[in-house]
Amino acid sequence: MRRERRRACTERSGRDPAERWISLGPYEPVHGLVAECAGELVGLTHYIFHRSTTMIGPTCHLQDLFTREVARGKGVGRMLVAGVCERAGHAGAGRVYWHTHETNATARRLYDDVALRSGFIVYRKDLA
Repeated sequence: MRRERRRACTERSGRDPAERWISLGPYEPVHGLVAECAGELVGLTHYIFHRSTTMIGPTCHLQDLFTREVARGKGVGRMLVAGVCERAGHAGAGRVYWHTHETNATARRLYDDVALRSGFIVYRKDLA
């Protein structure tokens, strides 16, 4: 597994969350980003790049974003979203998007602050 790391510390409530960039390999479409504080994992995200019929360049889908409860409200989720957006921009993506459940009020407060709500409703049909 090839790993690329970059650290950037931000002072938040006396803590120094650190970003670690992880690519799961040159041919694997899933990328990951973790946040650490004092050597402890406090958050993570996974994202992929894909084509779209509505945009010329690639699009980035932020698939998972998780922050440990003890780290919520301290900027970790915001830092992870910003990290994905930065990586997507460097990769030539024109957009980063993600979904959350309508009842996830905590996450929606962050998302409403860092992005525009598209107005689209997601439908799915499980085939198995």
